[in-house]
Amino acid sequence: MSQKIAVLGTGANGSCIAASLVEAGHDVILIDQWPAHVEAMRTNGLRITMPETELHLPVRAHHLCDVCALNETFDVVLLAMKAYDTRWSCEMIKPYLAPDGMLIGMQNGMVAGTILDVIGPERTIGCVVELSSEMFTPGLVKRNTPPKKTWIGLGNMTPVTEHRLAEMHVLLSPVGKVEIKRDILAAKWSKLIVNAMCLGPFAMVGLTMFDALQLPGMRELIIEIGEEAAQAGHDLGHPLEPILGLTQADLAATNRPIEKLFDTLASHVGPGRGRNTVLQDLLKGRASEVGMINGLVVEEAKRRGRAAPANARIVEITRQIEAGTLKPTPANMEMALGPRP
Repeated sequence: MSQKIAVLGTGANGSCIAASLVEAGHDVILIDQWPAHVEAMRTNGLRITMPETELHLPVRAHHLCDVCALNETFDVVLLAMKAYDTRWSCEMIKPYLAPDGMLIGMQNGMVAGTILDVIGPERTIGCVVELSSEMFTPGLVKRNTPPKKTWIGLGNMTPVTEHRLAEMHVLLSPVGKVEIKRDILAAKWSKLIVNAMCLGPFAMVGLTMFDALQLPGMRELIIEIGEEAAQAGHDLGHPLEPILGLTQADLAATNRPIEKLFDTLASHVGPGRGRNTVLQDLLKGRASEVGMINGLVVEEAKRRGRAAPANARIVEITRQIEAGTLKPTPANMEMALGPRP
C-alpha cells in the first residue's frame, strides 16, 4: 500500500518538495495557508521552473481550514512552515498523523526540539535541508537548486526511530541527495551558521547573493557573523558538522571551515539566481526568521556572557525593515558594518 503524504506549508520550498514527490509517483496532498496559491494550484496545477527544466503537475491542494474535513490520516507529514509557525502547525496536524506516522520538519532554525515535544519521540526524526527557491506568483515557483543540487540530512533525535531512517531516506530521495547524519543537531546548527551568513545580511541590502557580495565589506561581515554563530554552537555542544555534501575531510583540509561552508552553498545556488527567503518575506511585508537564526546566536552568546555584535546588528536592521522604518537597500551596510577603528 502506498503511503499517504501531506506537505504542510507549500510556500516556495514546500511546493518544490511536494512537486518532486508527486513526479515520483507518491500520493501527496498539499496544504497551505495562502488562499490564492491553493486556488491557483487547483485550477492550473503547480509549475516549478528550474535552471535546466520545468515541472507542470496537477496536484491535490487544500486550504489550511480544509484539514478538518479531509477525514483521513497521513503516514508522513513533511512540515515546511516558517520556523515561528512550528508549534501551532504541529499541534494542528497531530490528530491527523497516523499512530505509526512520521513528521519531518524540513525547515530553517533549531525547531527539532519543538517538533519532538509536540509529536513525540517515536514519530519524528531530525532534518536539515539545503534548497533555494522563490515564489511571488500563486502556483508558480522558481527553484534555484534543482534536485541534483539539493541536499538533505536526516538523523535520529532519539534511538527509537533508528529503524525509520532508511525508509525516510528512500522517500525523500526524489527531492535531493539524502545523507544520514549521526549528529543531526550539530548538522542543523551548521546549517544555521550558513543561514545566519546568507539570509539576513543579503536580504537587508535587497540583493541576490551574487550582487550582495560585490558590496565593500560584505564578505568580511558574513564571515564575522558565521564565526560568532560557530562559537555559540560550540558553547552549546554542537561541533561544526560537514553538511551540503561536504565531508569531514573537506572541513579538515582548510583552516577556514566557515568560508568553506559558505562557498559551497554559493556554488550550489549559482550566480544571480534568486532572492532568498528572508528577502522574499521582507518584500512581501511578512515577518522573517532572522530572529530565530541570527537572533538565536545573539541569545545563546549572551546567555554565556559573550557578545555577538555582527549578528545583533543584522537582527536590529531587520527589525527596523519589518517595522517599516528602513527599506532593504545597500545603504544599510553602513549600520551593518558597525563602528570601525
